[in-house]
Amino acid sequence: MTLLLIYIAVFALSFFVVRKLLRGAMQRRDFTSLKTVTFGDESAVRPDRWASVISVVTIFLLWGAFTGSHWVPIHAPGPFVGDTQFTYTLEAPDGARDDATVYARVFKVGEAVEEPEIEPGDGFAKNDAITVGAWRSELLLMDKNDEAKRSEGAKIVAIDGQPAGPGDTVKVADGEVAITSKGSLNFSPAKGMQMEPIWLPAPEAVVARVGEIASQGYQNFTLWEHLYWSLFRVIVGFFFGALVGIPLGYAMGLSDWFRGWFDPIVEFMRPVPPLALIPLVIIWAGIGESGKIILLFLAALWIMTISARAGVSGVAISKVHAAYSLGASKWQLMRHVIMPNSLPEIFTGARVAMGVCWGTVVAAELVAAEKGAGMMIMVASRFQLTDIVIMGIILIGIIGYGIDILMRKAEKWLVPWKGRV
Repeated sequence: MTLLLIYIAVFALSFFVVRKLLRGAMQRRDFTSLKTVTFGDESAVRPDRWASVISVVTIFLLWGAFTGSHWVPIHAPGPFVGDTQFTYTLEAPDGARDDATVYARVFKVGEAVEEPEIEPGDGFAKNDAITVGAWRSELLLMDKNDEAKRSEGAKIVAIDGQPAGPGDTVKVADGEVAITSKGSLNFSPAKGMQMEPIWLPAPEAVVARVGEIASQGYQNFTLWEHLYWSLFRVIVGFFFGALVGIPLGYAMGLSDWFRGWFDPIVEFMRPVPPLALIPLVIIWAGIGESGKIILLFLAALWIMTISARAGVSGVAISKVHAAYSLGASKWQLMRHVIMPNSLPEIFTGARVAMGVCWGTVVAAELVAAEKGAGMMIMVASRFQLTDIVIMGIILIGIIGYGIDILMRKAEKWLVPWKGRV
């Protein structure tokens, strides 16, 4: 929740600062400055580069700040590390009370630590010492040293002078102490606001993993082999999905018979998530490469079909009448009117289909795959290697974003009239 509030605050502050300070410099002078932005008119809205840069930098800084990264100058409060102590009051069966001090040494997990040396004291409640890792907790069976035992009726009645009993939790100087239902103590040092590395590692840890796996490999394959096989599966599955889906969409958009025949099939399969088809694909095609390609083919097929059908159906009838009035044949109508006007919809569908294929390939590689980014992420998650999981996610996102940029460039080159006619 804290991260979300900070992110929203940075977004609002950046919006007002950039718009107020740079409004004049950012004023558009091309034809888009004359357009009125309407819903669905994507060409009239261009990404603000300042917003993009600030967004990425903000995410990186928040990631580093809340993981204690050495790459960022400001950090959120981290977990307590060092020596601390608290006192508990033990009540003997006869009603007598005595205080004992627990000395706790909190250390970073993975580092060597020595237990502090203490004097037991003179009363029946003896001083004690424990060591506990940051973000962890430690159970203290205090009556191992105390002369008054819980089995005899002794009980803890206060922590640092604050009355407490079984089930209560008391805040102490550098953490909190809970009294369990059986009367023992559980000390949890203050966790601060930073994330534990097992849940979210620092950016430098993820980058170090990239270098390590790139040079040494993971699960018998190098990082580049894992990424290559995922990319290969996505491209092949998408290619065949587009190869079948686009002509099918054109046929459904131009022929009422094709529309009536295939519409129930397409509309039935469209909402079915590709992941739901994994068991059926395994039964039909096995767990080899063909099964994964078929699954990706099905992930792209329906999206490409619907986008091509929508592109054909969205052609303005006035353009069709104009072409016929000029003596155009059906082939010329298809070549010079329908195909050019449907390309924007097809490219939009292709970008969506490519994203779905990337999401599907990760799941497809969870099933008996020997190589691939999805397999790498899944195996790493079983051993709680979060840095490898995040590394795989980031690399998949970068590759997917790169492909999307290439598709945008191709659309700009192949469909230069988009938004202009």
